[in-house]
Amino acid sequence: MATLATFLQSFGRTAGPARPATGRGSNACLLRALPNEDLMLYTKKIDNSRLVRQSDPRSTGECLSTIGAVSALAIVLITTLTPSVAGMIAGYQIQSLKQEQQRLVNEGRGLEVEEARMLSTERLQILAEQHRMVSPKAGQVYHLNDASAGTVAANRPSADE
Repeated sequence: MATLATFLQSFGRTAGPARPATGRGSNACLLRALPNEDLMLYTKKIDNSRLVRQSDPRSTGECLSTIGAVSALAIVLITTLTPSVAGMIAGYQIQSLKQEQQRLVNEGRGLEVEEARMLSTERLQILAEQHRMVSPKAGQVYHLNDASAGTVAANRPSADE
């Protein structure tokens, strides 16, 4: 590797101690001495591909203890925060269920009003007239389960069979 002094000498200039100018005939273009120009730096390539790193048993223990401490801290943090988070989630679920219950109660009230309107006697009379339905006459009604007769059909074999 070349230094600046060597580089400048290749152009024919000399680098050295500065000479004071002694008049018109002196060379005023001479360079003064450069700092650290006597240093020569060399680079050497180092091949570490064949080196095997030795394991440090102390660093392995430190790593495992750090992992254990962080795991223990995480477990403590999780067990501390889990109940409060579960409580918040349950509160949200309870609130949504209350809203749904109120919606269903309102819907049930609306359906009860609709049912009462549909089953009103005035409406049924109007529908019967529209479909030409009339009340049955006295001889047209037959009661199948006559409790006054005292006999009821049964699918049991009789005692005489």
